[in-house]
Amino acid sequence: MFAALIRSLVLLLLMTAGSLCAAEKPNILFIFADDLAYDCVGAHGNQEVQTPHLDDLAKGGVVFSHAYNMGGWHGAVCVASRTMLNTGRFLWRAKKAEAAINREYVAEKKMWSQIMEANGYQTFMTGKWHVKAKAESIFQTAVHVRGGMPKQTPQGYNRPLGLDDRTWQPWDKKFGGFWEGGKHWSEVVADDAEDFLQTAAKSPQPFFMYIAFNAPHDPRQAPREFVERYPLDKISVPQPFIKDYPYEIGCNRIRDEKLAPFPRTEYAVKVNRQEYYAIITHMDEQIGRILAALKETGQEKNTYVIFTADHGLGCGHHGLMGKQNMYDHSVRVPFFITGPGIPSGQRKSASIYLQDAMATSFDLAGIEKPEHVEFRSVMPLVRGDHDQHYETIYGAYVNFQRMITSDGYKLIVYPQIGKQRLFHVAEDPWELKDLIADPSQQDRIRALTEKLKQLQREMDDDLALEAPAKAPRKKSKKKAA
Repeated sequence: MFAALIRSLVLLLLMTAGSLCAAEKPNILFIFADDLAYDCVGAHGNQEVQTPHLDDLAKGGVVFSHAYNMGGWHGAVCVASRTMLNTGRFLWRAKKAEAAINREYVAEKKMWSQIMEANGYQTFMTGKWHVKAKAESIFQTAVHVRGGMPKQTPQGYNRPLGLDDRTWQPWDKKFGGFWEGGKHWSEVVADDAEDFLQTAAKSPQPFFMYIAFNAPHDPRQAPREFVERYPLDKISVPQPFIKDYPYEIGCNRIRDEKLAPFPRTEYAVKVNRQEYYAIITHMDEQIGRILAALKETGQEKNTYVIFTADHGLGCGHHGLMGKQNMYDHSVRVPFFITGPGIPSGQRKSASIYLQDAMATSFDLAGIEKPEHVEFRSVMPLVRGDHDQHYETIYGAYVNFQRMITSDGYKLIVYPQIGKQRLFHVAEDPWELKDLIADPSQQDRIRALTEKLKQLQREMDDDLALEAPAKAPRKKSKKKAA
């Protein structure tokens, strides 16, 4: 206990000294990806994808290996994720906040950037927003604000059908999407960030930068050189490989799932992952440009960098292409933090939510967390004050799916069809072996179900976990002879 206290005090002194070396308050650089699964960066052990700049960022700070998104209230999971991030509210209360976002949160200056501005920060945003409030109204400077996904063309769906089906190509600018406007959107984001860093270097005021890439969301487009870095024979088929997901869970045939043909083929999945890796690597290069500009403008030593993503992506796991599911590849994301006094090369296995980035920035900036913000700062974990953040992790997708992760196990519930799945994720990270019928797990299933119901009450989630009763079939009346 005493040793831990000394470590915390030393780290706090280092952070304070680093923060005050160039300004009274530190800068906060928040970098946000779209659709980036936790296992698709090198820092999380993927030896196929090339993410050298993100890997260097991870080496220079603390990596949280179990960062989660709480879920979504419709197919565009990014909307829920970003609304939670910018309001600080848990999932179902964030849905209510979305309806009142302009008359309450924006008007009362409760949004993340507004709180930073009220505490002396110049605020800047570029890239994807997808929140029901105008970015221009809550950031002092907002440029090239994008809505949702880049426009996908009809040719981008249901492909490839075979070895000769290569009509749609990621580098072909005629299909628009990320190429709309003539320059790849990820490069535009990096341009904007570099320009702002040059301006910020001339100001004594600290900055809060919200840098939101649309990548690697589909259409997964990147320059040809990036695609060609990933020969198909070097790409693994993700496990488990399933030709068609066996349960109706509310997402089986939505837009995301239609990107690849049914039934799934190993070839189609590998092509989709090739293009996924290519746009990730292209984004990584742009992030490298931003980090280089931070250093070149002399602001690196007084800046905390937080990197994460709004949610993950199936891209072939379990026969799923989208993120509208409760498997780890879709609910877990990378989460790195670096900056003055942050220890380098450390990994934390404590479960966090990606939206903890908001409260963390307040902690780093010396801002008292407002009462309406429910997410928590990760800094007590970084400082070593404790090794647990949330006892259990909750997940939800509309009224079709619920999830709880606790003590190394995950219970997934599909209430509409009366189906459950249980995985020992601590030992089975790809969720290959369903333990739901294992007699030795029945007490655990009951306990996790009760914990999930308790979480539902805490989350204002009134969905019944039991399958709805089917209406009795009416007997047909035979006509009299």
